[in-house]
Amino acid sequence: MVPMTDRIEDIDQLEDLLSEPTAEVIGSLGRLSGDILVLGAGGKMGPTLARMAGRALEAGPRGKRVIAVSRFSNQRERERLESHGVETIGCDLLDLQALEELPEVPTVIYMVGMKFGSTGNEARTWAVNAYLPAMVCRRFARSRIVAFSTGNVYPLTPVSGGGSSEQDPPGPDGEYAMSCLGRERMFEYFSRTRGTRVSLLRLNYACEVRYGVLVDLARKVWERHPIDLTMGHVNVIWQGDANAMALRAVEHCAAPPFVVNIAGPERLSVRRICRELGRLMNRPLNLVGEEAADALLSDGRRGHVRLGRPRVAIERLLGWIADWVMRGGPSLDKPTHFQVRDGRF
Repeated sequence: MVPMTDRIEDIDQLEDLLSEPTAEVIGSLGRLSGDILVLGAGGKMGPTLARMAGRALEAGPRGKRVIAVSRFSNQRERERLESHGVETIGCDLLDLQALEELPEVPTVIYMVGMKFGSTGNEARTWAVNAYLPAMVCRRFARSRIVAFSTGNVYPLTPVSGGGSSEQDPPGPDGEYAMSCLGRERMFEYFSRTRGTRVSLLRLNYACEVRYGVLVDLARKVWERHPIDLTMGHVNVIWQGDANAMALRAVEHCAAPPFVVNIAGPERLSVRRICRELGRLMNRPLNLVGEEAADALLSDGRRGHVRLGRPRVAIERLLGWIADWVMRGGPSLDKPTHFQVRDGRF
């Protein structure tokens, strides 16, 4: 279980928390045969997910490896992974020869994606988000693949409802979201035509103390910046819980794909979040605008039943983030732009 600490002191403690496997993750990965390949392991979630997988495998029979693949523009991140027993391969996955040279494995975790900077760079966005998945599916047709997608494939939904469910039809707004649906369709196509077993994870939104919707809001509260309430409601989930759910999804890979939302249990009010952050930080609020009647919301209940309920409550997460921001803790400086309502990233 995640220790119920009141404070996250430093990055080492943070990454230990984010990568701590549950007993269920240890069981799921222990029942798998062979190695696990994590593609796109250099992003926000990839390092701690790969490390969680490695820690889970250490608790079971020896001989199985976690191999993290990325361009690794951050060499320090690569060295940290290797120090924790995760093997690494530097690779531009759009290079067909380099992709073909990756080791054959029975399990692939696909975490590659392009979001920010997609406006004005639409061709590369489609190449990364839709063409590359087809390349990966051809290369690993015999593997089980857990592929990260996004809740952005859904349209805005009325706040009065429970959020978009997996049975609702997609309604992407903007080229980024359309390319993400293209990614899903490529995995679905190869799953249906070649029998590749796939789990598609529609994530909305992962958060830890260095990035995420709650960090965006906390920094604005702390710095006394205006906060627009138009996108007035959100879902968030502690990144460690999202990691655990993703790794448990390996046992649910199916043809056609198993599709599941990865989201927290609450529909959170941005206004109420800011009020709590203001209380924790002893800061006045500068709230502008009024909440729209709709927002990007996901119904996470299927994921909670099949992959486990989140362990970290929103109150504890807000406390961790408020403390971290007030102490000047490091930030990834990657705003979520969750307030965007026209699909332009």
